[in-house]
Amino acid sequence: MILLLPETRFALRANEINRRAAASAERAEPDPVPVLKLFNPLGAATWLATELGDDGDTLFGLADLGFGCPELGYFSLSEIAGVRLPFGMVIERDLSFESAFPLSVWADTARRAGPILGAQTLLYRAVSPPGADELPLSGG
Repeated sequence: MILLLPETRFALRANEINRRAAASAERAEPDPVPVLKLFNPLGAATWLATELGDDGDTLFGLADLGFGCPELGYFSLSEIAGVRLPFGMVIERDLSFESAFPLSVWADTARRAGPILGAQTLLYRAVSPPGADELPLSGG
């Protein structure tokens, strides 16, 4: 699986360029939404990325290696892509991931919830209409 599509690469680079521009102009740094979610299909490790460095490898975002201790920081795309899991599996990109929440909200929620996956559940419930996660009644 390709972990970084061209349009995602562009969005990640744009976020990094915007952050550097804000810093050099002594403005408040932007708080972008994560545009990439990577995960271990056999475990709880999850990465949410908002930026990609000039080197094309260094991502910035929220990382949780599966211990329920999410941290903001930098991580390597090539290292993540190089992880080999049992049964020939690899780290995957969440194909359906979209977020309306900035990275700071993800980080705060994950610190309270434990893992990033717990934060995802809480955040998605916060924006879902009441009863959206209930199964419809059969019959009728």
